Amino acid sequence: MIDDILAAMDRGELIPYLGPDVLALAGASAPPSSPEALVAQLTAAATVPHKIRNNLTAAAQFIENFKHRKTIVAVMTKAFAVDAEPSDFHKWLAARPKLPLLVNAWYDDLLQKALKVRDNWGIAQGASQSEHFGEWVQYYRPDGSNIPGVERIQDGSGAKAPADAPEETLKWSTLLYQPLGGVSPGGNFIVSDSDYVEVLTEIDIQTPIPEAVQSIRRGKSFLFVGCRFANQLERSFARQIMKRSSDRHWAVLPGTPTKNEERFLAEQNIARIDMSVEDFVAKLTAGAAGSPELASIA
Repeated sequence: MIDDILAAMDRGELIPYLGPDVLALAGASAPPSSPEALVAQLTAAATVPHKIRNNLTAAAQFIENFKHRKTIVAVMTKAFAVDAEPSDFHKWLAARPKLPLLVNAWYDDLLQKALKVRDNWGIAQGASQSEHFGEWVQYYRPDGSNIPGVERIQDGSGAKAPADAPEETLKWSTLLYQPLGGVSPGGNFIVSDSDYVEVLTEIDIQTPIPEAVQSIRRGKSFLFVGCRFANQLERSFARQIMKRSSDRHWAVLPGTPTKNEERFLAEQNIARIDMSVEDFVAKLTAGAAGSPELASIA
C-alpha cells in the first residue's frame, strides 16, 4: 500500500486528510492533539456541567450559551495560537511537487507554516454561522489577507445565496482546506453543537464545501492520517468531503476499529493500514526516499 500511495502522490492524485492525532508528531509544544485534550482546556476556562465535561461540542455549546461566543473564540485561540513548529511530516507533505489539495480537519496552523515553502497556494476555512451568517467558507492568501466571496442572489427570491468562490482560489496550485476552521488567519472555529447543526443541515447538498475542493477531488484518492471515524461527525465530514472522488482510499487506523469504523471503511472503500502514525510516516517517507520520482525532494 505504501508503494500505491506514493505512486498516487507522484501523479498528483492523492489528497492527504489529516486529523488531530498528527499533532503528536510535533512534540510537546504542539497544540491539543485530541478532542479530549481540547475539551479539558475549555472546561478549565469555564464551569461546565459534569455530564458534558468530556463532550467537546456540548461543552462548547454550554459555554457559548452562558458565557458568550467570544469566550469560546478566546479559549480556542489561546489553545491553538502556540509557538509550535511543523513536524517533519508536515514539512515533507508541503514539499511534495504535485499537491493540489490538503485537508486539515483540526484547528491548528502547522500546515500553513509548512506550506510557506510553496508558491501559488491559499487557504479555505469553514466558518461559523454565528459569526459569518450566510458565509460557509472564508478564503485567505498566504499572507493572511482575506478574499471576499462573490455575492449572488437566489433566483427569483431576492434573497442572498451562499457566496461563490473568488476566481483566484480556483487557480491556486495548492489549496489547504480546513473544514472545521482554524486559529489562523481568521480565528474561525466550528466547534459547538449549533455550529455543527448548521453545517450538517447543508452538507448533504455540498453547500459548505468550497467549489475548488469539489473540483479538485474528482478522480482523486484520499489518505487519512491521524483521524478516527468513531462518531457521526467524523464520518459525516469525511464522507461529504470525499464525495464524487475515486473509489480507492487509505486510512492509517491503528488498533481495533469500532463497528462503526469498520462499516464506514467498507462503505467508502477505504483500505485500513494497521500501523501507528509514527511508524506509517517513517515508512512513507523512507519509501519516497527510495523512489526515483521523489528521491530529489524526499
